[in-house]
Amino acid sequence: MDGVEPNHGSLGADTGALLGLLRFVSPSLPIGAYAYSRGLEYAVHSGAVHDQASAEAWIVGLAVHATARLDGPVLLRLQAAFEAQDLVGVERWNALLLASRESAELRLEDTQLGAALARLLVSQGEARAQAFVKRSDVCYASMFALAALHARMPSSMSLLGFMWAQAEGQVSAAVRLIPLGQTAGQNLLSKLSVTLPACIATASALSDHEIGAFTPGLALASALHETQYTRLFRS
Repeated sequence: MDGVEPNHGSLGADTGALLGLLRFVSPSLPIGAYAYSRGLEYAVHSGAVHDQASAEAWIVGLAVHATARLDGPVLLRLQAAFEAQDLVGVERWNALLLASRESAELRLEDTQLGAALARLLVSQGEARAQAFVKRSDVCYASMFALAALHARMPSSMSLLGFMWAQAEGQVSAAVRLIPLGQTAGQNLLSKLSVTLPACIATASALSDHEIGAFTPGLALASALHETQYTRLFRS
């Protein structure tokens, strides 16, 4: 209309952090996250997960009872420790996460993703990641915390991205394994969009002594997946 100037808008000062978030949670990030199902493949094999509703119960359950209560709050502490150059704190929280992995498969996934992300960060000029490249005991959350600092993400943004990446990876696995259609997958992501804010609030509010997850179904599924006869996902 005459006299109306177009409004091109502005993303503001957080544009760089937002772009960093999108990059580090992208499924195309070359760290191999697509190769793991976190026990979901066995859950499908056993029949415990067999449709959209049961997939939602599994994925939302992990977000609520595992990521929000263990990995999420530890991620916040790792990012704060890196920011304060508190390497003792980084090692402490990394060790707690590693000790919390209840199967060889879950430990392998965590350390493989951590090592791959460390290598990627080094290739992008993040000198602090160099010390972790050749280690076999570095958790994914530890390197994600460092990636967040590298991209200048505030902790609230990195926590959201971390939780979303974990949940989206599970949805992608469910779409391939059950199988679900792409529309059903999007419905699951929509449900997670409603659930994750409460998970973030939980992760942000926990005290140190409250951190910990109890997910026996995940532990059993991941352990049994290690000896499953045929597998699409890595074990």
